[in-house]
Amino acid sequence: MGDVAPKEQTHRRAQARCRVLMLPETTAKVANNAITKGDVLGTARIAGIQAAKRTSDLIPMCHPLLLGSVQINFTIGDDHVEVEAEAEAVDRTGVEMEAMTACAVAALTVYDMCKSSDRTLQIADLTLWEKSGGRSGSWRRTPGGAHGEGASLGAASAAAKPGGSVPTGLAHTDGPPA
Repeated sequence: MGDVAPKEQTHRRAQARCRVLMLPETTAKVANNAITKGDVLGTARIAGIQAAKRTSDLIPMCHPLLLGSVQINFTIGDDHVEVEAEAEAVDRTGVEMEAMTACAVAALTVYDMCKSSDRTLQIADLTLWEKSGGRSGSWRRTPGGAHGEGASLGAASAAAKPGGSVPTGLAHTDGPPA
């Protein structure tokens, strides 16, 4: 684990997203609360919150954090359920892993509850979408920016890189990423 003892406590926030891909009939069942195992989204929300609180038990080098807030939201599309998790804390290290863990476990719960209705289920695009707080400041992924496509860093970040090239797909404010 990294030494975070000398760092100042600051307000930290992170948001992660992923999608559970499924047949349109399964999406309709989720929306209508017609999955035989029960309330898919309510159960997935609780699972995601519990997972965020246990992140340091699951990921060996994560520091235990006192989370101030964990929010799990869902958007139902024609052939998917999008999961969005947001974690917040006032601490010496970021909450990115807590947001990512919450998102992943909420998606796994959707998968578990729907698997008897749909063998085509897939979990896709688990991604950190934004973070704020700490020495590195704020960072936000731009839409379409997965795997280096879609946006730019700032001029200061580009100048700091050898050759001045700017990676795409990421947008920074207030400094480089952590």
